[in-house]
Amino acid sequence: MIDELVSYNREFVKNKGYEKYITNKYPDKKIAIVSCMDTRLTELLPASLGIKNGDVKIIKNAGAIISHPFGSVIRSLMVAIYVVEVMIIGHTDCGAKHMNSSEMIEKMKERGIPQERIDMIRYCGINFESWLRGFETSEASVHETVEQIRNHPLIPSDITVRGFVIDSVTGELTPVE
Repeated sequence: MIDELVSYNREFVKNKGYEKYITNKYPDKKIAIVSCMDTRLTELLPASLGIKNGDVKIIKNAGAIISHPFGSVIRSLMVAIYVVEVMIIGHTDCGAKHMNSSEMIEKMKERGIPQERIDMIRYCGINFESWLRGFETSEASVHETVEQIRNHPLIPSDITVRGFVIDSVTGELTPVE
């Protein structure tokens, strides 16, 4: 299945299908949407809200539920994915690349989060340095994520996990080994 998607991607890039999607990494409407991953919403949700590529940040998960206060949905909002195959797709020019936990904590304080609350979260066992860390390269980040999934004790070993970095301008996929 992944090979079919990669093959389609080659044609997409060759035919410059990306041109109508070119925008920058900042949402024009300054909105993040947490949405269900239901396949029926892939085109319907943006169409029904009148949003186009570049307008908003969309974070999808099962049920549009924030199931843990320190999980990936909240992390994604702050920085603002059981199958047979898994694709991990990072991208070029990622804003989280040089994310710094100390800077994020300072921004939290600037937005009114008291130091006592930050200290309480630390006391509860949250390691801000790990939770809010960036990465050196998109390729290294994708590789690390692929390895975490491949080596996870609850992920069956027969699951295919492959990583890619997508070009933020052309949409071209580059495999990460």
